[in-house]
Amino acid sequence: MPSLQSWLRHLDSLRVKLFLAIAGANVVLVMAASLVYSWSFERGFVEYLQHSEEARLTPVVARLADGYREHGDWRWLTDDEDRWFRLLHEMLGVTRSRRFGPEAPAIAPPGAAPLPPVTIDPRILLLDASRERLLGPPNRQDQAVLRPIEVGGRTVGFLGYVPRLSMVASLEQVFQQQQNRKFGFIAVGMLLAVLLTAAWISRWLTLRLRALGESAAAVSHGDYTVRIGVRGHDELAELARDFNRMAASLDAAKSARERWIADIAHELRTPLTTLRVEIEALVDGVRRPSADTLASLAQEVLRLSRLVEDLRLLSLADLGALSMRLQHLDLAGLVREYLKDQRAQLPADATLQQALEPGGVIHADPDRMAQVFGNLMQNSLRYTHAPMQLRVAVRVEGEEVVLTWEDSAPGVPEDALPRLTERLFRVEDSRSRAGGGSGLGLAIVHAIVTGHGGTMLADASPLGGLRWTLRFARLDEPADD
Repeated sequence: MPSLQSWLRHLDSLRVKLFLAIAGANVVLVMAASLVYSWSFERGFVEYLQHSEEARLTPVVARLADGYREHGDWRWLTDDEDRWFRLLHEMLGVTRSRRFGPEAPAIAPPGAAPLPPVTIDPRILLLDASRERLLGPPNRQDQAVLRPIEVGGRTVGFLGYVPRLSMVASLEQVFQQQQNRKFGFIAVGMLLAVLLTAAWISRWLTLRLRALGESAAAVSHGDYTVRIGVRGHDELAELARDFNRMAASLDAAKSARERWIADIAHELRTPLTTLRVEIEALVDGVRRPSADTLASLAQEVLRLSRLVEDLRLLSLADLGALSMRLQHLDLAGLVREYLKDQRAQLPADATLQQALEPGGVIHADPDRMAQVFGNLMQNSLRYTHAPMQLRVAVRVEGEEVVLTWEDSAPGVPEDALPRLTERLFRVEDSRSRAGGGSGLGLAIVHAIVTGHGGTMLADASPLGGLRWTLRFARLDEPADD
C-alpha cells in the first residue's frame, strides 16, 4: 500500500501534470494535422486525377471526330473493335483488352520494366448521338461523364468515362498507400518528438519551480538569507527576482526588528538605571529625600511614560488600529492656532515666518495633527543652532494641500534623509541623548500622516537645516465649525 500511495503521489506531481498536458495537447494537434492532411491530400489527388483524365481524353475526342468525318458513321469502330482498342492504346497507352470487367494490367514492351496497372480503358464508353452505348462496359452510361463529339457543328456522338471515385487496383491507389505509410511514419516520429519535448519542458520547469519551493520552505523556517539564482528574463525569472526581493525585505525587517528590540532595551535601560541608582541611594541613606530628588525621580518616570506611550502609538499604527476622529479641517487655520499657542515656547532670538494659504480643507483628526506639529516643533527646537529660524507654509496645489516645515542649520547628510522616519534612528546618537529624545518622534509623525492617507518627504532647507513636505488630499467641502 505505501508503494501504491507513493506512485499515486508521483502521478499527482506538477511534473507529471505538465508532461501530460503538453504531450496530450501536441498529440491531439499531430493527429488532427495528420487526418486533415490525409483527407486534403486524398480529395485533392482525386480531383487532380479527374482533371488529368479529362485532359487525356481531349485528343481522343478529336481523333474520333476525324474518324467520323472520314467514314460518315460509327461502323468503322463498331464493326471492328480491334480498331477501337488500337485507338485507345495509341492515344492513351492502354493495353488491348476486350474485357469490360475487372481492370486488366498493363503489358510492358519486351525488356522493359513492368508497367503499373491502369484503369482508364475499362471505364471509357462510346455513345451515339442518341446516347445509346456503342462500345465500352455495359450499364455504365448513367455513371459516365460525357464529352460531346462534334462534326460540322452537330453532335454525332459522345465519349464517356466513369470518374474515379475510389482508388482500387490502380497506380494511384498504390501511390496513395505509399503516402499514407509515409504520413504514418512522420506522425509516429512527431509523436516521439512531442513526448521527448514534453518530458524535457516539464523537467526544466519543475526544476526551476522546485528551487523556488525549496527556497520558500527555507524562508518559512526563518532563513531569510536564501536567494534563488536568476536566469533569463521570462516570467519564472521575474518570479525569482520577486522572491529574492521579498526575502531581502524579510531579512531587512528581521534585522530592523532585532535592532528595534535592542534600541528599546537601551532606551529603557537609561531611565531605569537612573531610577534604580537614585532609589538605592535613598534606601542606603546616601541621599535624603528632598523635593529635588523626588522631582528627578518624577522626571525619569515621565520619560519612561512618554517612551511607553510612543511605543504603544506606533504599535497601534502597525496594526492599523490608530484611533482617529476625522473632521473637515482647514489645515492653514489649524497650523495658525498651533503656532499662536507655541509662540511663547520659542527662544527669544528665534525667527518665525508663516505663509498660510486658506482654503486647504482636509479630512483629519485635530488631536493627531497637533501631535504632528508638536513633534516637528520639538525636532526643530532640539536640533537647530541659535539663533533659530523656522518657516511654516500651507498652500493648495490642485487636488492636494501641502504643508512645508523648514528650520535652520545644522542640516542632515543626504544619505540619512530617507531614514529619518525610521524608529530610533538618529543621525548622531550624542545629540539625541543630549536633547532627551527617544528617536520615535518623526516615526510617529510619519505613522500619523500615513494614517491620514498623506505622504511625508524630507530634503534640505534653503535656511540651512531640514525641510519636511507633507501632502494631504484636498476636499471641496467647507471645514467643520
